[in-house]
Amino acid sequence: MANDSQSRTARRNQLKNKGNGKKKRLPPFKTIFMTLLTIGIVLMLGIGALFAYYIAQAPALDAEKLSDPYASKIYDKDDNLITDVAGEERRTRVEYNDLPPQLVDSVLATEDVRFFDHIGIDPRRMGAALLSNVTNGFGSEGASTITQQVVKRSYLTSDKTLERKVQEQFLAIKLDQEYSKEEILEMYLNKIYYGQGAYGVLEAADTYFGKEDLNELTLAESALLAGMPQRPSAYDPSVNPDLAQQRMNTVLSLMVQHEKITEEEAEEARQVNVEDMLAEQSEDESTPYRAFIDQVEDEVEEKMGADIYNDGLDIYTTIEPDAQEYVEQMLSEDSSIDWPDEDLQTGVAVTDTESGAIRAIGGGRNYVKGNLNFAGDIKRQPGSTFKPITAYGPAIENEKLSTYHQINDEKIEIEQPDGVYSPNNYDNEFRGWVSMREALSKSLNIPAVKMLEETGTDNAEEFVEGLGFEIAGNGNLYLSDAIGGGVLTNPLEMSGAYAAFGNGGTYTEPYTVRKVESTEGGSTDLTPDSSTAMSDSTAYMITSMLETVMTDGTGTGANVSGLTEAGKTGTTNREIEDENGNVESIVPDVWFSGYTTDYSVSIWTGYGDNNKNLSNNTQQIPRQMFKSVMGHISEGKETADFSKPGSVEWVDIEDGSRPPELPSSNTPESQIVSELFHVDNQPTETSEQFEKLDSVEGLSADYNEDTEAIDLSWDHNEDDVTFDITVSTNGESARDLTTTESRSMEISQIQPGSTYEFTVVAVDNSGEAESSDPSTTSVQVPGGEEEAPEEEQEDEIEEETDEETEEGPEQEPEEETGNEEEETPPESDGDNNGGENEDSNDGDAGNDTGDEGGDTETETEEAPPEEDEDGTTEEENSEDASGDDQSYDSAEQEGESEEPSSEEQ
Repeated sequence: MANDSQSRTARRNQLKNKGNGKKKRLPPFKTIFMTLLTIGIVLMLGIGALFAYYIAQAPALDAEKLSDPYASKIYDKDDNLITDVAGEERRTRVEYNDLPPQLVDSVLATEDVRFFDHIGIDPRRMGAALLSNVTNGFGSEGASTITQQVVKRSYLTSDKTLERKVQEQFLAIKLDQEYSKEEILEMYLNKIYYGQGAYGVLEAADTYFGKEDLNELTLAESALLAGMPQRPSAYDPSVNPDLAQQRMNTVLSLMVQHEKITEEEAEEARQVNVEDMLAEQSEDESTPYRAFIDQVEDEVEEKMGADIYNDGLDIYTTIEPDAQEYVEQMLSEDSSIDWPDEDLQTGVAVTDTESGAIRAIGGGRNYVKGNLNFAGDIKRQPGSTFKPITAYGPAIENEKLSTYHQINDEKIEIEQPDGVYSPNNYDNEFRGWVSMREALSKSLNIPAVKMLEETGTDNAEEFVEGLGFEIAGNGNLYLSDAIGGGVLTNPLEMSGAYAAFGNGGTYTEPYTVRKVESTEGGSTDLTPDSSTAMSDSTAYMITSMLETVMTDGTGTGANVSGLTEAGKTGTTNREIEDENGNVESIVPDVWFSGYTTDYSVSIWTGYGDNNKNLSNNTQQIPRQMFKSVMGHISEGKETADFSKPGSVEWVDIEDGSRPPELPSSNTPESQIVSELFHVDNQPTETSEQFEKLDSVEGLSADYNEDTEAIDLSWDHNEDDVTFDITVSTNGESARDLTTTESRSMEISQIQPGSTYEFTVVAVDNSGEAESSDPSTTSVQVPGGEEEAPEEEQEDEIEEETDEETEEGPEQEPEEETGNEEEETPPESDGDNNGGENEDSNDGDAGNDTGDEGGDTETETEEAPPEEDEDGTTEEENSEDASGDDQSYDSAEQEGESEEPSSEEQ
């Protein structure tokens, strides 16, 4: 049964598989149609409902908004309104009846040739635009009519959304129903922005051509005005005359195409040069902070695709009005700067060190809208201001080098693919081994090139790009970039890069706009993200070295007293050939970039003509400008010092040691420098350059009553040393006693009642180590107090007598001989004789040490012999001692001589 069941199951599966192999029956056409129709109805209802919702949300028409420009409001860093960019003085209205037909024809041919025929929207044009966008790409052609543009510029934003487009078309139809064509065209020509702060065609005619009556416009001028509103900044004839000329010719061709003028008229107008049509440009006094506002305009357009002059935005910026006003004052004729001529230009950028927010922009001297912005638009070589960016920053970051790192400043020749690269220093001098700190502070070129070569250009490229710079060409750095030779930049970029050094290595692209709010209440945050460009150790080491630039280097002229700041000078050099074929070296660019914990300021000075030389006085302007600007914006503020991170340490180093070594206890203070080291790469070896002998040990001086002498002894842990011994008696000035290799000596012929202080210094015989610190001991010899008055008497006698007779001493009592000995000063003849009587325990001992002692002996007159307790006379003792050539007190015998010398007295 099981087999039968399995067979029936198998048969059923087989029949089922055969059935699957048959061709399926298709649904009838009616079913497909109904399905599609249902879907279409649902979609239409859904879209209709969505469109109905969008239309319900559309703003109501307002005559005031329709006729006035709908420009943006701009706020400062504290949300205070600083300007409405339209400006009341630039809104001169014109009536339709005052519009010349030629101007109307040029506008309609360019913008909306069927304006008088459509219902506010042009279905024909929409179809053509749709086809163009399909075949040529989205955005290749627009379909907006003049009516739609009036609506958009009055109520809506530039957002490319379905909602905005639906509302725009609905309001355009409604506007066309409620107003005449003439009124709508009047609205358009009074509202449209033409650049240079001019709203409306009448204001534009006055701004560009100096004409207040539109009937005075030529065909060429009308064509140019008709073509400008699409891209006012790009088609500005004062800024881009070539592009404006092309746009004018395009409008003339459209007028011919739509039979508004003949080809002959168009050709005649094409012969006119747009630059010849322009009137003299003047500053728009109604809009303050012109250079900053221009930067805002560019930033909003780039990041949002919006137009600040037409889209009615609330723009919250980073501007600090006081800083902006002061920068503009410094660039004006009222500046404290002594400008050499009218053509010299300067660009200034002030950036917040921590956030990267731009606080002020100096676009140039007497800047007006349309001028080249020398703070953000130029591309010039940065000179030595690039050394921290391309040379020293990457070296510290990649190799954890210290600010002490030693570099040999010497003549170099480096083989390059295009030849031998042999840079030189600015003064054509070489300084030998220098620290990285010294090399940067003195702006030496050769050490910078060596650092980039050692680090590698590949490693440096990543560092440079991390600070916001674009490396032109193939994106490769060259060794000449170590001294600012290749990468081109401007003050805005430099202020942002230097701010990263002052901000612990965190970089934020400089920006002017914090956020933008639309009329519908939407808000867009335009604050750029920050990134880590380097470690905090690298940032702090660079900052520390740049602080030295300000206090002891090339930046002292920019230093603001009492302000902790870091900075760097920069100068570019280039050789050019004059008209006579002679080659001369010029300085076309000078820079100064510096920062505190609050502000980063970068300044460039030069001519628009990059082949003009800057005089020596002119080269000082960036430093003067920095000092003035930084001093003003920092005034009254508590500027914090740069904070040292835990990743670096100050370490004392013995100056000149290579590799760096710690100073020994004997290193002189003058040879110790303190430099920054990464905590993972600190020196551990101690220098032996200034090795010093240990002091003598166990130094003692004892009076020996048996020998009536002083026993002096000491010890030392070295063998190949000698000892310099000096003595002071009764607090008088010390004098040399002797030099000996012995560790002990006896000093006889001493004065009873006197105190002797001995000093012993160990001296290295090889000369490799510094002498030891002195060791001192003292001893007082007993007796002699009762004889002090007689000493004084003898002193008086000697002072009164120039010459003493031989009988005088013989008539003195024997006991006064000792007094005479006491009376003689120990310094004797000042020629080291005082130290000739050491180690005189006996004749042999005297001889042993005498060879080490002084080599001179003072001759004395013989005195009457007097026996000592041991049976020897004083004369015999004197002979024994003088035979040693080390008798300490032989000079004391001279008290008995007939004629003491003046030195003895």
